[in-house]
Amino acid sequence: MLLLALFVLYAAALSIALARAGVRSGPLGPNETASRRRPAKVLILGATGGTGRELVAQALQRGYTVTALVRDPSKLRIEHPQLKVIRGDVLDASSVEAAVRDQDAVLSALGHKRYFSPTRTLSKGTGNVVRAMESHGVQRFVCETSLGIGDSTGRMGLYYTLFVIPVILPLYYWDKTRQERAIAASKLDWVITRPAALNNRARRGKYRHGFDVGRFLWTVRISRADVADFMLNQLTMDTYLRTAPGVCW
Repeated sequence: MLLLALFVLYAAALSIALARAGVRSGPLGPNETASRRRPAKVLILGATGGTGRELVAQALQRGYTVTALVRDPSKLRIEHPQLKVIRGDVLDASSVEAAVRDQDAVLSALGHKRYFSPTRTLSKGTGNVVRAMESHGVQRFVCETSLGIGDSTGRMGLYYTLFVIPVILPLYYWDKTRQERAIAASKLDWVITRPAALNNRARRGKYRHGFDVGRFLWTVRISRADVADFMLNQLTMDTYLRTAPGVCW
C-alpha cells in the first residue's frame, strides 16, 4: 500500500509539473488574425512517422507543393510530382535552414522512440525550426504535441495519467513541454495541436477540437489521418492562432 501511495503521489506531482510547464492557451482574442497569403509551399517535419505520412499525402491531395525533411528518404514511400524529399536532421541547424528557405509554412509531426533516456530531440529540433523560420520570414507553424500537457493535463484519461505517462513517457512528455515553450516564445503565427491517443484508423473528417476536449476518466482517441486533417486546416484558419487546442473523436 505504501508503494502504491508513493506512486500515486509521483504521478500527481508529474501531472502538476506538466500542467505548469506546458503552454496555457487562455481565451481566444477577437482580433487575433494573421496577415499572410494562402500558403502554396509547405515543409513537413517527421514525415516518415504515422501522422507525418498522413500530412504528406493529404497536403498533396489539397494541391500543396510539399517538401519533406527526413533522415532516411527510403522510409517515405510516397511519390508525387509536387513532392520533394530532402535528407537531413532537425538537430542539424544547417539542414533545417536549407529546408525552411522559400517555404510558406511548416508542419511538424516530430517524434521518436527513445522513451527511457533523457532527450531534447523534440525541443532542440523545434528550436532550430523556429530560428530558421524567423530568419527566413516563414510565419505559419503548426506543430503536433499531445493532450496531457499544460491546460490539457489529465485529459488523456486515468490510464495515461496514472500509468502510461508517469511510467513509460515521463521524459518524452517533459521534452514536449520544452518544445511547446520554444514555440510559444517565438514571433511566429503558431498553432500547437494536441491530439488524443493515436491510432491508424481511416479519416472520419469529424472530430472534436478546442480547449476542453478529452476525458479525465477514460482514454480518448483519434486517428492520425484526422489529426493531419485538422493540422492542415490550420494553415488557412486563424481560429486557434497562438493557442494549443486539443483534438479527439
